[in-house]
Amino acid sequence: MATIEEIGKDIGINVTWQAAGGGSDANLTAVLGVPTLDGFGPIGGGFHSDEEYLELDSIAPRIEMLKRVLTTLAK
Repeated sequence: MATIEEIGKDIGINVTWQAAGGGSDANLTAVLGVPTLDGFGPIGGGFHSDEEYLELDSIAPRIEMLKRVLTTLAK
């Protein structure tokens, strides 16, 4: 978590943490008690409704953060 916070800070993304429910594939590992990171996607809201939206400017920074996290973990 500290690594992800640091990477986020380096590229201007304020990383915050919260336990949350939902319906992603992360549930498959989380239910086993494996620490699971989810939510690397772009910013949006109104999910699965007529009001759903995506902030286009959030796509590139989130891809960069994920790339850096994966690169760091692979070392």
